[in-house]
Amino acid sequence: MTFEEKPEGNGSLVDENQLDLGAKHQANGKPAASVRAKLPARQEAKAKCSLPRKSLSTYTWQEIQRHNQETDQWLVINRKVYDVTGWADRHPGGRLVLNHCAGEDATDVFRAMHPDPDIVRLYLKPLLIGELAPEEPNQERNKNSQLVEDFQELRRTLETLNMFNANLGFFFLHLAQVLILEALAWVIVWHFGSGWLITIFISFLLTVAQAQGSFLQHDTGHLCIFKKPKWNRLMQKFVMSHLKGISAKWWNNRHFQHHVKPNIYSKDPDIDVGPFFVIGDLQPVKNGKNKIKFINYEKQHLYFHVSWVPFLIPVYFNLDSILAMYRRRDWEDIAWVSTFYIRHFITFGPFYGIFGTMVLIYLVKLLESLWVAYITQMNHIPMKISTEENQDWFSSQVIMLLFPTMPRHNYHKVAPLVKSLCAKHGVPYVNKPILKALGDVIRALKKSGALWKEAYCMHPET
Repeated sequence: MTFEEKPEGNGSLVDENQLDLGAKHQANGKPAASVRAKLPARQEAKAKCSLPRKSLSTYTWQEIQRHNQETDQWLVINRKVYDVTGWADRHPGGRLVLNHCAGEDATDVFRAMHPDPDIVRLYLKPLLIGELAPEEPNQERNKNSQLVEDFQELRRTLETLNMFNANLGFFFLHLAQVLILEALAWVIVWHFGSGWLITIFISFLLTVAQAQGSFLQHDTGHLCIFKKPKWNRLMQKFVMSHLKGISAKWWNNRHFQHHVKPNIYSKDPDIDVGPFFVIGDLQPVKNGKNKIKFINYEKQHLYFHVSWVPFLIPVYFNLDSILAMYRRRDWEDIAWVSTFYIRHFITFGPFYGIFGTMVLIYLVKLLESLWVAYITQMNHIPMKISTEENQDWFSSQVIMLLFPTMPRHNYHKVAPLVKSLCAKHGVPYVNKPILKALGDVIRALKKSGALWKEAYCMHPET
């Protein structure tokens, strides 16, 4: 079993609790019969780094950018050139995360996705093959070097101000809210019975618990609560898999890709909404010219409410999560998710029976989907969606999540500084009222549908 199939952590290159530079798994994914004793990660990395090394070669950006294929992947981090081709399948954050950044400067994405980069840098040493030639800039020439430097200075300032330190009380209260709502729903059914009105009422309580659980597991997935990654991962498994019934590893595998390349066709899985929708400006025109018509996309802004929104979590997320666990034969993940259903059958089964409990679970997930789908799509459908443009981290992430490992209770504190940097460099800073953001989702779908219709009608079949 490869690490691409079983990503954990925050998309990092390494994880000191996962790594064994020896053969930890056989090719068939089963544990090897005999595995050598593993040194502590930091000690072993230092041992490897102490080996004599040849003088470093120098490379130009033109040379580096040629190594952007799945079988040939180079990255640049702080002017050092790394060949990560052989490492990609063992990357805890998934193979595709590295592949999406191949041939590029990955300095800022590396720093953004690793709360403690020091241990990671130790493991980068064996992958080091050279450095940028002295005459080459720190990043590709199409990027604004002054903006990159200003953003890196902003990050250093925020680190000095302890903006990446979590308030554990905030997250404890968040988790307590979820658990109290879950317990309250059971107590109400136990005391008042399982009539229709009671069932509807507890469904709303459980929906709030599920939605808040989604946001909490997002925090743990980005390792922004505890200092030690293993405690974040454990809490994510508890919240995502036990409390919500979805594979945490499945989520991380797709979510890290989304953060590395947000709103980029073929790289961000969150905008892979085919064949039922066409989004952005490019995809509708391309599909229209190629006579691709699985459905009348001109009406997609109407059926979005009755197809994508209510079924995103109960159908798509759940089925995709189950299939991912089955393909990996990930019994640990399956066990965690199974506890979600076992818990529901124990607590609600005596009142609703097995079938009724499954209906309750589906109803709650459907209601949660109405909530979460609209919120998440505000950052996708109305925003610019494009092919790969190799933008700098700040420009590509300011509409998404600029600091993935920053606790969200600090966002409002850093917003003025981010807004100031946007104003200095002419980068759009988007801040909308909730109703306008919701309306923009529908207007964007309608626009994309119209673009598809126009392209479809202007290019008759030959």
